[in-house]
Amino acid sequence: MMRYTRREFGKLAVTAVPAAGAFCALARGIAATPARVDSKVNGVQIGMNVPYNFGSDTYMSGDEVLSRCVQLGVGAIELRSQPVEVFLNAPRVPAAPARGAQPNPDLDAQRQAARDDLRKFRLAVDMNSTKPFRQKYEDAGVMIQIVKFDGLDTASDEEVDYSFNLAKALGAHALSCEIALPLAKRLAPFAEKHQLRVGLHGHTQATPAMFEEAMSYGNYICCNVDIGHFLAGNNTSPLPFIIEHHDRITHVHVKDRKLNNGPNVPFGQGDTPIVGVLHAMRDNKWDFPAVIEFEYPIPAGSDRMTELAKCMDYCRTVLQS
Repeated sequence: MMRYTRREFGKLAVTAVPAAGAFCALARGIAATPARVDSKVNGVQIGMNVPYNFGSDTYMSGDEVLSRCVQLGVGAIELRSQPVEVFLNAPRVPAAPARGAQPNPDLDAQRQAARDDLRKFRLAVDMNSTKPFRQKYEDAGVMIQIVKFDGLDTASDEEVDYSFNLAKALGAHALSCEIALPLAKRLAPFAEKHQLRVGLHGHTQATPAMFEEAMSYGNYICCNVDIGHFLAGNNTSPLPFIIEHHDRITHVHVKDRKLNNGPNVPFGQGDTPIVGVLHAMRDNKWDFPAVIEFEYPIPAGSDRMTELAKCMDYCRTVLQS
């Protein structure tokens, strides 16, 4: 996998490829015409959760993330904070041990020391240093619409401020994090202060009542409704909730799952009302993006980028129907 230095990032040449067919052409070595990416279809912005969708490398470089987005024709993203901090040369926190692993005091000490170093780094960041990162994405037509942060529940107040400032510096209209009612209550005054929405992401444990209680803490506390998790965990369509609370939704995660906590499956093979949700977004002209979150097993003989191109094509076809 090719990597770029921070200096080389500013010189990265990108080429837009509109979806599965063009992506396959690129794989065969056929050059495409340079252009800005555009993944808005009939008023609905299709986006992706990155670098999550590209695999397990949370610290994937910003240039690698951008290159893959352009190859897939993705014009809007929910971007985790780590690629930005890689660009800024922030300290990296070692991965946590696997669940069930034997205690490792040395690793625990390393992780704590790295977290302390990262905290110090964050509090000294000049937000102007993010401008080249944002500019390169915008020049390619890839808008950073949401920034996802991990660990806000254990972050200091100064780091929470940093998170909001970083999201704003990157041009995002919201930051996102995992749902937890104490965290939502804590973030409410920060969101009000910065006038920036927080999209709370719920897995199968998140109920409509939980989202509604979280939203009661402040006008800037909102929902990132994962339509697959919502269906699998609540055994009901997320569409009525989305219709009722559309003005408090930062983005939806698009995936397909089966009822009764069933598995993730390729788009169109599960019980999730992807078509109904995308049509409602289109017909009602709601301006929050439909962010693909890739979680189904890669079929034999395929690969991740091919499947992601299929997800993009599926959403485009639905919105054009």
